[in-house]
Amino acid sequence: MHIKLGDYVFLLSSDNKTFLVRVKEEKVFGTHLGNINLKDAIGKRYGEVIYSQLGKPFILLDPTLEDKMMKVKRLTQIIYPKDAALILLKAGIQSGMTVVECGSGSGALTIALASAVAPAGKVYAYDRREDFLENAKKNVEDAGFSDFVEFKLRDVEEGFDENEVDVIVLDLPSPWEGVPSAARSIRGGGRIASLSPTYNQVEKTAESLSENGFVYLDTVEVLIRKILVRTGKTRPFERMVSHTGFLTFGRKAIKVLSLEEGGDEFKTIRPQFDPDEQS
Repeated sequence: MHIKLGDYVFLLSSDNKTFLVRVKEEKVFGTHLGNINLKDAIGKRYGEVIYSQLGKPFILLDPTLEDKMMKVKRLTQIIYPKDAALILLKAGIQSGMTVVECGSGSGALTIALASAVAPAGKVYAYDRREDFLENAKKNVEDAGFSDFVEFKLRDVEEGFDENEVDVIVLDLPSPWEGVPSAARSIRGGGRIASLSPTYNQVEKTAESLSENGFVYLDTVEVLIRKILVRTGKTRPFERMVSHTGFLTFGRKAIKVLSLEEGGDEFKTIRPQFDPDEQS
């Protein structure tokens, strides 16, 4: 694949620094290893090399979804790819779905959601702060997914415009405040995902989910540890991105069972995997 004007490239320097840039004929991109004329990338293939005016090499790589998420302009903390990946998988998000995201922040997760629902689905991204919303909108546009996202300025307690939504994602300081609105907009069997940094938030959110007809509740934490690979002395890196948040998932039941029908059992919060449970 040859690089064209307007394409995005992921520049990798000889000292493993990375830059996500859009190829423009007149643009000069400054780095710690000298300036790069981006027009030099036009006509080259991903994997080839261009040089700064100091003669330093940069490899032209095809940016991945993770690259685009991690390089967004941040006005807030972002949802990291490790958490976004599990949200996509456990919520079953795929092309053609309608997804509501409440708390768009800087738009990193919005990019992942839009990529998953494209080309036939839509993400409706809500935030109560206009500056966050505008920044997220620009980040999503830069990533190439603006056709699949509609942004809305609103507080979660005012509710969502959409009905029969397939998946709702809450990234809020008080996610339990968004659960009633989610319950009204989500379809039967639809999924919800919520990200919270503290145990107290998880407890309140799980209680609200149960009270609003969500079942099959599950809370998990994703940890990733990178490995420093060197012949004869491979070991883990000293530092890692460990706790970023707890992810809570649930599914919407249309009918809330009475106590006589076993409703009390369904309100008990259980993990999907119980090591003491025999198959």
